[in-house]
Amino acid sequence: MPDLLEKPEPPTDGECCDSACTPCVWDTYYAARKAWRLQQAELKEQQEKQSNNE
Repeated sequence: MPDLLEKPEPPTDGECCDSACTPCVWDTYYAARKAWRLQQAELKEQQEKQSNNE
């Protein structure tokens, strides 16, 4: 199993410079949050399968 991802924290006030950077700190945060949520969903599904097999 791959390493568990830490739940990402949103950028703090002032981290985004509002200059339309590519990628913006918010883009990076949203991508990390999506990856974390997908991993959490996969883990939950695996746990449910294991519970049903016991």
